[in-house]
Amino acid sequence: MSAAGGGNLLVLVAVIVGLGVVSQLLSAKFRVPSVLFLIVAGVAIGPEGLGVLSVESFGGGSGLSTIVGLSVAIIVFEGAFHLKIDKIRKAPAAVLRLTTVGAGIALAGTAIAVRVFLEAQWDIALLIGALLVATGPTVITPILKVVPVRDRVAATLETEGIVNDVTAAILAVVLFKAMTVRELTPDIYLQLFAERLGTGLLVGVIVATIVWALLQYVDLSPDNAPQNARLLTLAGAIVAFGAADYVFSEAGVAAAATAGLMLGNANLPYEEDIEAFKGDITLLVLSFVFITLAALLEFEQLFALGLGGVAVVVAVMFVLRPLLVFLSTRGDRFTIRETLFMSVVGPRGIIPASVATLFAIRLQTAEPPTNPAGADLLVGTVFLVILVTVVLEGGFARQIAEKLDVIPMRVLIIGGGRVGRSLAERLEARGENVVLIEDDRSALKDLRNDGFTAREGDGTDVDVLRSAGAENARTVVAATGDDDVNLLVAQLAKSKFDVQTVIARANNPSNAAAFEDLGVETISAAESTAWAIDNVIERPALSNWMSELGRSGDVQEIEVTDETLVGKRVVDVGDQLPSGVLIALVSRNGTNEVPSADVELQKGDHITLIGRTDAVRDAIEQCGKPV
Repeated sequence: MSAAGGGNLLVLVAVIVGLGVVSQLLSAKFRVPSVLFLIVAGVAIGPEGLGVLSVESFGGGSGLSTIVGLSVAIIVFEGAFHLKIDKIRKAPAAVLRLTTVGAGIALAGTAIAVRVFLEAQWDIALLIGALLVATGPTVITPILKVVPVRDRVAATLETEGIVNDVTAAILAVVLFKAMTVRELTPDIYLQLFAERLGTGLLVGVIVATIVWALLQYVDLSPDNAPQNARLLTLAGAIVAFGAADYVFSEAGVAAAATAGLMLGNANLPYEEDIEAFKGDITLLVLSFVFITLAALLEFEQLFALGLGGVAVVVAVMFVLRPLLVFLSTRGDRFTIRETLFMSVVGPRGIIPASVATLFAIRLQTAEPPTNPAGADLLVGTVFLVILVTVVLEGGFARQIAEKLDVIPMRVLIIGGGRVGRSLAERLEARGENVVLIEDDRSALKDLRNDGFTAREGDGTDVDVLRSAGAENARTVVAATGDDDVNLLVAQLAKSKFDVQTVIARANNPSNAAAFEDLGVETISAAESTAWAIDNVIERPALSNWMSELGRSGDVQEIEVTDETLVGKRVVDVGDQLPSGVLIALVSRNGTNEVPSADVELQKGDHITLIGRTDAVRDAIEQCGKPV
């Protein structure tokens, strides 16, 4: 390459990196997946735009293939590094089904759709199906930052993305290698699978062991130890990929994934530094890969798919995704609205695009070229699905969530002792999004083992409160056994996060007045206990029923906002409510009264509903949202 050519390439790389950084900034500002901006930037400088970027810009297909291959290694390594075994164990049971049965449905269904609607050969159809299994954290995580759904839903979507990213890449590698074999028989396929996967596993284990040993037992120079640990880990990812790929082509992805999985679960020193560094490197790599994909993406490839391409997209988005989500989440603690949300939010992103590009380059630049028409179909179909799902599902995720009403305000409970735990159990039973904060590791472990969403940390730390979701909390309850802690938590919730309802537990009755002087709603433990005992003595039936609140019975307060209720008498509204629920109180202008049958409802009134749990929930759906 000439000096001028080298200079042009340097400028081009600088432009790509700059566009990548701008895309990430725009993504953060507008809170949509960065993939959308990266694709737009790539098209702008690719053949369909300014035409300054092409395969030849990198010295031909072999040069671009090497760059994209190394990028894929880093991306897969990063994804596997975040695949924590403990996180998978704590994830809902639906995750296992989504990453096994669900992934199988996605692969087979997509392959059949590509075969039927695009008349593709089975090898290309299966390869596309394998790639489009992956949703991926790089497109899911930005959505969940904008749409603060219940932790159970978020954990399911994120873990599904991380696991499927890695497994889809490895499966696609095996299928791709099978494509390049002229005479494929079952025994040859098994041989290819064993060679690639076996080599990847072996090399990945060896490299991960060496890196771990160096980090654990070798003095990395105290002054630069974190930096050296970061560089050593990054080198491990690249070495694992290169060594395995040298032994058997296409084995590098499995090696990078294996090394990442092992090191991510090995409790490495300087792990936080390593994760931050790898995150920054991966962002640059992602930006580079997506923008350089414009060298292969041409509008003709998308238009050539015609109605068949549209049919594939419809099948992936509106048939296969809902089917696999509904089958995978059956029997779990998801509401029908949350299941619908997960069904319509499954954008594809980094792994399908980067691996598809790598394969297409190798198909087109092989000597002789291997199935160039299949390469165009591969890139066109994968990018069409990515483009549509990112724009529609990523861009409108917030609106979809609001329409389905799956963004519950959080209830933060600080203190996971007997009081906090009992309260969390009751609130969760009626569908609240509860997060417990506990600093005792033994108590934290018990909470998590019993299925509660619990965060480790000091509830008086602003950063801990923020990471637990205080900015999106409707209610904060300070329920520790220490009144000083409860008072500080209450003050922070009000002053730093402007939480609507703050409730503090007063363990010492003499502190209750001080709490209330600060505007904190206070529950005196002693007085509450005395009141409960008095109820058992004087009102045993009511006491027994109150103890079942959130299980067989419930009390909810709603605001009259529906115009159809305004001006109606209580008796008329009551006749329309489900059987098993009554209007117990009507609150207006700060006064509460047990209403007579003829009281007319006004806009802004608060109605207290009392009755069976299921009947109260049905009444809320009919009349309005809880206050």
